[in-house]
Amino acid sequence: MTAASVGTLVLIAIAAVLAPIISELTGPVAIPEIVVQIGLGILMGPYVLDIAHMSGIVTGLSDLGLTFLIFLAGYELDLQKIRGRPLELAGAGWAISLVIGLGAAFALVSTGLARNTVVVGLALTTTALGTLVPMLQDAHVMDTRFGSYISAIGTVGEFGPIVAVALLLTNKDPVQTSLLLIAFIVTAVATVLLAARAQPPRLVHMLSRHLESSAQLPVRVALLFILLLVLLAETLGLDVLLGAFAAGIVVRLFSVASEIPAVRGKLEAIGFGFLIPVFFVVSGIQFDLHVFIRNPSALWRVGLFLGLMLVARGVPVFLLYLKVLSPRERVPMALLSATGLPLVVVITSIALAEKKMLPVNAASLVAAGMLSVLLLPAIGLWRMRVAGEAVAITDASPGEDGGAAGGGTSGSGDPAQGPGTEGTEGSGLSPSS
Repeated sequence: MTAASVGTLVLIAIAAVLAPIISELTGPVAIPEIVVQIGLGILMGPYVLDIAHMSGIVTGLSDLGLTFLIFLAGYELDLQKIRGRPLELAGAGWAISLVIGLGAAFALVSTGLARNTVVVGLALTTTALGTLVPMLQDAHVMDTRFGSYISAIGTVGEFGPIVAVALLLTNKDPVQTSLLLIAFIVTAVATVLLAARAQPPRLVHMLSRHLESSAQLPVRVALLFILLLVLLAETLGLDVLLGAFAAGIVVRLFSVASEIPAVRGKLEAIGFGFLIPVFFVVSGIQFDLHVFIRNPSALWRVGLFLGLMLVARGVPVFLLYLKVLSPRERVPMALLSATGLPLVVVITSIALAEKKMLPVNAASLVAAGMLSVLLLPAIGLWRMRVAGEAVAITDASPGEDGGAAGGGTSGSGDPAQGPGTEGTEGSGLSPSS
């Protein structure tokens, strides 16, 4: 390892430590940590201070960080929570988003503003569930009906683009790629079924016994699954992200229900404590800041792409949930659904490597993704908070039926139904729910 590599890793570690501190100091603005990490990377990169430099080991750790990010996205997939109506609506919403995104991208390609319809279209259809979950947990809405619907939207908004990237963003024959994808899915499903059913008591006891020992056996098993499925995807010529996502699903099903929080904590410590910040800081280092100086059109492209994200993801959600959620809930839901930075970074990085995207569009899409994470959740949660306070005031006012207008119920209940009855205004919006 060269001195330059060590120096860059030290700078990345400093950025990783400073990011949550800076995020905390932003107070009511609440700049998400991921935005701070990318921003610090840009600051250290070649277009500002020029003190961080890429090398083989830095690139390798960044790739591992991306792999672990997608793995944790698969690990967080809880089908029991989102099955039924939430998953059906989320799937329909993403399908509509894909049509809108591809249509908008086709128009951009036709006018010469973009190079590849699929790349731009996919980038407009992502939802950053991993980024949203901590915010929604802090707002105490994850265990409500609202939380189950946004979890389903985020899950499909991550899974759909990941599969599409593996299938479409390659230079191989689409038919061959499709057959290989089917072979991978069959293998992954078989592994999932085996993980869910074949859990001999002795093996379960051994894993439980070594959960807190120096062996850390469950964590090592999780890492083994990641490497095996990533290797399988790579061997089949598919994108490794698909293998990482499948590994997350397998590891969750293989884990004993009572131990999932403990295992998740250890895996998140490896991911969010070490590898994932490397990926986002490196993404900032590689961000082409000068493209905004060389090409003034990049600035208005940022606004254009942010608007298209809102249209592609937000509009279908607002319309599809017309009979499911109240207007106060649908607007925040639409805003949260359009939040999409991590996979935008992934898609643009792959597209640039494959020479399927103009650098100006890659930089503009990432900037739009950063703005989506910075602005949309804050606005959505603010509207939820205001709506919750309005319901609380209404509930406290004397009136018919003791002032219980708007339902005003809180508490988690069945996640698929949540607090209150379906369509009741204010249900699931109270921060104390």
